[in-house]
Amino acid sequence: MTEEHEQPVTPRSDPETDPRLIRIEEYNYPLPLERIAFFPLEQRDQSKLLIYRIGDQPFHDAFSNLAQHLPPAAALVLNDTKVIYARLLFTKPSGATIEIFCLNPELPSAEIQTAFQLSSPVVWKCLVGNARRWKDGRLQKSHQTDGQDWMLTAERVENQQTESMPSREGNQVLIRFSWEPAHLSFSQVIEVFGVVPLPPYIHRAPEEEDKLRYQTIYASHDGSVAAPTAGLHFTPAVFESLKNRQIHHAFLTLHVGAGTFKPVTSERVGDHGMHQEPFEISKELLGFLESSAHKKLVAVGTTTVRTLESLYWIGARLLTGVDPDEAVVIDQWIPYGPLKYQVFSRAEILNALQNMVKMRYPDPIRGYTRLLIAPGYTFHMTDGMITNFHQPKSTLLLLIAAFLGSDWGKAYQYALDHHFRFLSYGDSCLFLPAT
Repeated sequence: MTEEHEQPVTPRSDPETDPRLIRIEEYNYPLPLERIAFFPLEQRDQSKLLIYRIGDQPFHDAFSNLAQHLPPAAALVLNDTKVIYARLLFTKPSGATIEIFCLNPELPSAEIQTAFQLSSPVVWKCLVGNARRWKDGRLQKSHQTDGQDWMLTAERVENQQTESMPSREGNQVLIRFSWEPAHLSFSQVIEVFGVVPLPPYIHRAPEEEDKLRYQTIYASHDGSVAAPTAGLHFTPAVFESLKNRQIHHAFLTLHVGAGTFKPVTSERVGDHGMHQEPFEISKELLGFLESSAHKKLVAVGTTTVRTLESLYWIGARLLTGVDPDEAVVIDQWIPYGPLKYQVFSRAEILNALQNMVKMRYPDPIRGYTRLLIAPGYTFHMTDGMITNFHQPKSTLLLLIAAFLGSDWGKAYQYALDHHFRFLSYGDSCLFLPAT
């Protein structure tokens, strides 16, 4: 370890252990504040790329050269979710600022794509900051655009429960939003009134540049309150270089929730409740996966990894007789239960999914996942991954450790020693299995 870091990254857990028994302290590492990237680089693809094949020595290059380091027979899958301006700041007549952070739609529709197209009013589950200053009454804010006056109103919905939210957690509450002109969509309204939801560890106010940079260039489906940050490095030039090497790509959608930043505070992983996130899988993606069966499948981002692996468990559940309506909801412990011992090929899984689509489902397949990937997990759909660096003692770091085993410490130590930039606006990694 260099003199700069007195405590080296020293992973200790046995990758074969039951993940519920893992002590989260074993997935801690020193992350100095100055290593956290508070601003993006001027050019997306000029970030560093750490390349690490399990068992070899790590090295690095510029992300712009990604195509040179991927396996020749590789296929990429990316998450095309779009970050919404989920933070709404209201000022009371007293001067107090109330922050409302939109999490999930509730009424009149809990389906996220539909919810953004609805006109006034709507009800969302939200986090409320400075809630003690807002006991009752309405909050309002106005804006003028194109010579037209807009007004947004927020009010608490008291003593109500919905099927999609049977209970409220912490300071999560139901908020009814209404606005004028009432015919505008909720998507249009939050784009005008909302603020880019930068991660909590970026200790600064959002700037105009963040509207562009805290978003992938291929984002197309509204719904995330955090960016799938591995994709932030991609540029048209990077996609062109991939195309020149016959490396093709396809998209899925997983809407990243605020729970992605939830730290593991329990001593053991088994006591941690994983957050739930909605995903969508198109028929086109299923076809792409089938046509890429002979290729190495590289997931761009941990959100893509979780979705691809969730697909496996949907297929496995279908093949063991679970009703399709139940199969698309993946609990965090499914991979570590009895289903773990019934192993299916990718061809079997994809065939089961295609049959489900033909018989029961329109395009796309919609589901929810709470999948927790930790050491002890067996990867079924992921041959490699591109990802950023993650916070200590986080479920995202557990996912990395599940893929790399104890070598995760070697990779992170290299990044610390070579002055990589960490977290959402930071540098990137390419992790590949042993040859």
